[in-house]
Amino acid sequence: MNEEDRIRPELHLITGGCGYPGFNLAKKLVGLGHKVRLFDVKEPIWSLPENVELVKGDIRNLTEVEAAFEDVDCAYHLASYGMSGREQLNKKLIEEINILGTKNVIKACCKRGVSRLVYTSTYNVVFGGQVIINGDESLPYLPLDQHPDHYSRTKALAEIEVIKANGSSIKGNGTLRTCALRLAGVYGPGELRHLPRIVSYLEMGMFRFTYGKSTNLVDFLHVDNLVQVHFLAAQALTQEKGYVAAGQAYFISDNKPVNNFEFFRPLVEGLGYDFPSIKLPMILVYFLAYLTEWLHFFIGHIYNFQPMLTRTEVYKTGVTHYFSVKKAKRDLGYTPVRQNDMGGIVEYFRKTGHTRARKRGSDGRQILISLLLAILCAIAIMAFIPVVV
Repeated sequence: MNEEDRIRPELHLITGGCGYPGFNLAKKLVGLGHKVRLFDVKEPIWSLPENVELVKGDIRNLTEVEAAFEDVDCAYHLASYGMSGREQLNKKLIEEINILGTKNVIKACCKRGVSRLVYTSTYNVVFGGQVIINGDESLPYLPLDQHPDHYSRTKALAEIEVIKANGSSIKGNGTLRTCALRLAGVYGPGELRHLPRIVSYLEMGMFRFTYGKSTNLVDFLHVDNLVQVHFLAAQALTQEKGYVAAGQAYFISDNKPVNNFEFFRPLVEGLGYDFPSIKLPMILVYFLAYLTEWLHFFIGHIYNFQPMLTRTEVYKTGVTHYFSVKKAKRDLGYTPVRQNDMGGIVEYFRKTGHTRARKRGSDGRQILISLLLAILCAIAIMAFIPVVV
């Protein structure tokens, strides 16, 4: 990202732009001299910077998508649904947003003459619970019937559509160039999805155990690295860069595999909590997640509670899977600017009042939750004990 990138201001569109990754990308793009259009069903919780406009619309509505893509030079498709928590259990909405929404984006690019499309994908297109050590882009897509959740399955199908669309004709006798960025778990100060959920578990006394081997390693992705690589990918779809990224997929991470629970240790201890000393068998935690999903299936329409863990989340956090970023370095010039950096995150939660010292009043609730967890564990253990007749 040098001064040469500022020569010709462009209009960049970001679907799902009011989410944490998209909004951070928007701020970087306007800082480089570009104009940005956010397309989302909701408004951002942050104030819009200068040269950033919001177009509210539904990714499932082709007419609204096509209208938003007018005069756009480059599009980043970040909008998705069903990544974690109870969202993973709404299959209909997952399919509509992730598959239909992606097809609408491709159609809008072609109709409005948008020549570059960067698709935000996920590790899950190739990962389904199997051990992967330093994997690369030669790995095949996971067979659709082997995906443990509908989100991963639909993201794979959507990525296939995006890659297939590379080389399509667009309005004005141009050509659409596309690529996909397969991201590790995203984190950073102010992240809205995963970190607040973990902190809420700390405050409720629910973060009392770990699982899986201590040698199990996974990848994470700092938001600053996410922002950098999206811009680099867009540049790599231009003639000036030889269209080097066209039709390609790239694994993206901090490039520093780490044990999932050890990654969060600075956050846990930085907010004044004790790091869990109890380690449960992974099969037991998986079974607890299975029971929770069934419970949500039966009563979710009455009380749409947040599952502590889903089966997919157990795999993602407890099974070794990390990938090489060598291809992204070679083609895009990607070099992580931050690696497993939790410093700013701890400070963010401290400033917003999330420390144990300020949560003393919840001790009674923590005892109750600990008791409930113990009961669930007992039920799960008993389920494995054979019945003697």
